[in-house]
Amino acid sequence: MVNRRLRLFILLLLPLLGSGSGDVYIITMEGEPVVSYSGGIDGFAATAKDSMEEMDITSESVTSYSLYLTRKHDELLESLFEVESYEKIYSYCHLINGFSVHLSHEQAVALSKSPGVKYVEKDNKVRKLTTHTPQFLGLPTGVWPTGGGFDREGENIVIGLVDSGVFPKHPSFATYNTDPYGPLPRFRGKCEIDPETKRNFCNGKIVGAQHFAKAAIAAGAFNPAVDFPSPLDGDGHGTHTAAIAAGNKGIPVRLHGHEFGKASGMAPRARIAIYKVLYRLFGGYVSDVVAAIDQAVQDGVDVINLSVGPNSPPSTTKITFLNPFDAALLSAVKSGVFVAQAAGNGGPFPKTLVSFSPWITTVAAAVDDRRYKNYITLGNGKILSGLGLSPATRANKSLTLVSVSDVLLDSSVMKYNPLDCQRPDLLNKNLVEGKILLCGYSFNFVSGTASIKKVSETAKILGAAGFVVAVENSYPGTKYDPVPAALPGILITDVTTTKELIDYYNCSTKRDWAGRPTVFQGVASIADGLAPILHNSAPQVAIFSSRGPDVKDFSFEDADVLKPDILAPGSLIWAAWAPNGTDEANYEGEGFAMISGTSMAAPHIAGIAALMKQKYPRWSPAAIKSALMTTANTLDRSGRPLQAQQYSDTELMMLSPATPFDFGSGEVNPKAALDPGLILDASYLDYINFLCSMPGVDPQEVSNITGASCNFARGKPSDLNSPSIAISHLVGTQTVKRTVTNVAETETYVISARISPEIAIEASPPAMTILPGSSKVISVSLTTRWVTGRYSFGEILLKGNRGHLVRIPVVAMGAGG
Repeated sequence: MVNRRLRLFILLLLPLLGSGSGDVYIITMEGEPVVSYSGGIDGFAATAKDSMEEMDITSESVTSYSLYLTRKHDELLESLFEVESYEKIYSYCHLINGFSVHLSHEQAVALSKSPGVKYVEKDNKVRKLTTHTPQFLGLPTGVWPTGGGFDREGENIVIGLVDSGVFPKHPSFATYNTDPYGPLPRFRGKCEIDPETKRNFCNGKIVGAQHFAKAAIAAGAFNPAVDFPSPLDGDGHGTHTAAIAAGNKGIPVRLHGHEFGKASGMAPRARIAIYKVLYRLFGGYVSDVVAAIDQAVQDGVDVINLSVGPNSPPSTTKITFLNPFDAALLSAVKSGVFVAQAAGNGGPFPKTLVSFSPWITTVAAAVDDRRYKNYITLGNGKILSGLGLSPATRANKSLTLVSVSDVLLDSSVMKYNPLDCQRPDLLNKNLVEGKILLCGYSFNFVSGTASIKKVSETAKILGAAGFVVAVENSYPGTKYDPVPAALPGILITDVTTTKELIDYYNCSTKRDWAGRPTVFQGVASIADGLAPILHNSAPQVAIFSSRGPDVKDFSFEDADVLKPDILAPGSLIWAAWAPNGTDEANYEGEGFAMISGTSMAAPHIAGIAALMKQKYPRWSPAAIKSALMTTANTLDRSGRPLQAQQYSDTELMMLSPATPFDFGSGEVNPKAALDPGLILDASYLDYINFLCSMPGVDPQEVSNITGASCNFARGKPSDLNSPSIAISHLVGTQTVKRTVTNVAETETYVISARISPEIAIEASPPAMTILPGSSKVISVSLTTRWVTGRYSFGEILLKGNRGHLVRIPVVAMGAGG
């Protein structure tokens, strides 16, 4: 019932187990990687053009240059150290020129001083950050029929999932009930063989399956008996995200004899390529993630989904955008690969994002219109609300209540804390049978192994007719989710409601002189909680979703970049699960799970991006991101401005007006994104210009990380042609420009602008006509009227006479000088 993924600080991964002295380091070298190499080194011919999309990665020249870089990495290490004193883990050749290596701190210092070495970074960890959402987003009626036909949604597009692997036998990835998948010659991914079954992981739907654990092995964190040295998902997280993005259409979701709808991915005919980097006990390492991203781009994926984020900031660079993780993603975008990344689960607190860079599409999590509520009716007529995804007690008949504290076996009191009903052997079956068992909610549910699934199993073993789990103490920051159960059951999450329940129970229970119960007279009935309740006040920004503003360095100075970028469903998402997955105790052994997190929001965007890539195969990642953002919704289903879940002063959840720091540009609107009218495009060079324009940036550091130099007149970070405007320190008047390109028919747009009154805003021209394929420049002037110390929020609206509506969010904070 508690999603442990939702509490940023509780979720920190287990300490590094260690395998002796030394650590893993990522080293960046002088010399261009394949993605930007233009030839002329040691006799190698030119290989790269403006984009890696135009390059034949299998050509002899590319292969030769990759081998050349690898050889240079090996020669450097061999020239400095004894072979037995280090272990090279990966050579990175395609997205960055560098390698990862396990060595001592002293060796790392020596390496950093060697000619040709630009950057030495100690490796960090990374951590993990549907049935109804396709309908909620309008895909079956508004998008799928136009996306190459109703049964061709995402056909021949490949989504790379950098996650915890996959359970390949799940019906969400099966091919026996679908139209045959044809060959995909352009995709070059490999399919590992399962060491247990000796069977291939791929089947036509799954076109690639590899695992990356060399850094984890070198660090001593990998246990092959637990972590599976294969793409097999031992966690559940990767299977879930893969199914959200591209799971088969119409898969029945069945648990405990009930069907909870039919699951479909966003792009059900897209192919899936698995790159496993996350493991059960320790999460993963940046070295392995960079290797997976590098391989995914080599293989030819169209979209990458990253429901992972760094565990801590890098130790060398202070700039959030300049680290090996984001540098690899910048090169992936240069190669034409769209990247969706989860925003993080540190909300509702500001500056908790783990996805920073403007070339990445950062996804916040929304609560959609489906809620699972339930109630219990007491014998005194009181109705108490709670969560319970389970059937009703038979014929709504009132049954006797018994508290776990009154049915303990004598020997259990001293040895255990049995009040959370996790062990049936500690309770008296004769006193429980046929009754409703009242259990406590201990801290073991929050940070231990207790689960509602085990409570249900305990009640079933003891012959109980149902169960109640009551929260007596407040656990700030805890999010309670309903969990499917075979028996009637309910979780009471409100402490005040729990007190009403306990008071009723105590008043209706007769006891002897020693306090032992003699007669149980309290009765109750549990209602049917299987059917969801649909709300018009949706979507809402989920309380756990990380919030902006974005930061430009790890001293948390604000960046002139709006993050997150977009909002997508991420709360209570039904999707496939690995039966051997251990990430969620409530779903161990199950084939489906309903869980929450920005991890679930990101693959919604990855799948929708695949649909867009299918329709517009030549669009850049920036163009796809622009279409998603400028068409997003800022109103809920009832027509009111979006709201965000927040904590009140008393730690209770409340709703407040949402801002772009909560939802970015708004909630994704797939139908509108496929016909945006205008796009704001950006190239690799534009992103380099952005990095070079940051105040106080060291041009040498930009060169060290990206291989590109800052030999030009610098502008401001807000000059980047992004589909949003963010100015964190507005002094006087600042004018920014945005270039829009028409991707539809000739259309005339009327342009308007608005923002909070402490900032003046003006957009010009007031109107313009744009021909197909043509571009026009919009100027936006922002002026500080008075300084408040708070951000102002606004927007630029371009309303076309053919029905297109393009919206560019604006955030700015006036400064005194």
